[in-house]
Amino acid sequence: QVLLVESGGGLQQAGGSLRLSCAASGRTDRIKTMGWFRQAPGKEREFVAAISWSGGTAYYADSVKGRFTISRDNAKNTAYLQMNSLAPEDAAVYSCAAASQWGLLQRRSLYDYWGQGTQVTVSS
Repeated sequence: QVLLVESGGGLQQAGGSLRLSCAASGRTDRIKTMGWFRQAPGKEREFVAAISWSGGTAYYADSVKGRFTISRDNAKNTAYLQMNSLAPEDAAVYSCAAASQWGLLQRRSLYDYWGQGTQVTVSS
C-alpha cells in the first residue's frame, strides 16, 4: 500500500504562484509514476502533469504547459507541483496519484493510489 498526502494549497491571487507537495509513504518501491490531477466544481477530474519516478521525465497537459513544473525528490519520497502565473481557471482540488507503471499518463485508470486532495483557490 502507498499513502499519499498533499499539502501546499491555499488562496492566491491571479498571476501568483503556489507549490504543492505530495509525500508518499509505505511501499514507495512500487511507484513508477507520480501524477497530479485537478477537479473544479461541476467538472470532471482532469490530468495536470506526471513524472517518472526514476528518470524524471515529465509530461504536462496543454493547459498548464509553460506555467506548471512537476518535480520529485526520491530521497524524500515527495513530488512537487510548482504553479506559476495562476489563473482563476486553475482553481480546483488538486490530487496527487501514484502508479506502479509508466503508461497513458492522462488516464486516471493508470494510477493505483490517490491522495485526498488540497484546495487551490485563485482570486481575480
